[in-house]
Amino acid sequence: MDKPYGLTMRGIVKNSNDEILILRRHPKSRTNPHKWELPGGKVDPGEFFDEALVREIKEETNLDGAVGDFYEAIQDDYVHKRTVQVVMYLKNITGDVAISDEHDEWMWANLEKIKTLELSTAFEKVLKKKNWKI
Repeated sequence: MDKPYGLTMRGIVKNSNDEILILRRHPKSRTNPHKWELPGGKVDPGEFFDEALVREIKEETNLDGAVGDFYEAIQDDYVHKRTVQVVMYLKNITGDVAISDEHDEWMWANLEKIKTLELSTAFEKVLKKKNWKI
């Protein structure tokens, strides 16, 4: 039997120093434990993907914002499922970062710093596809 597909939205949130907000997954996470990723998550059945991204950013980071331009999309395969991950820029960001219990740490980082970290498979794939440019 083929593995089911899921749709995951990820957001690129930048600060005034042009650094990117990244989150480290909880060590007990089912996929990519203790690895760094962009904030975001699954699209619920019947939900518009842009609304899902805004919702997930709020849930994971406590930030409000609006969906900006498309950045990239990749497929990521796990033992139990496959996901298509769509990465979008976010704009008009307001609020202070406060992460959910899905993650245990967060930081603002430039690409040079990000290259030194253990990244989720999807985050690494998307950055390699874009030649490490955001």
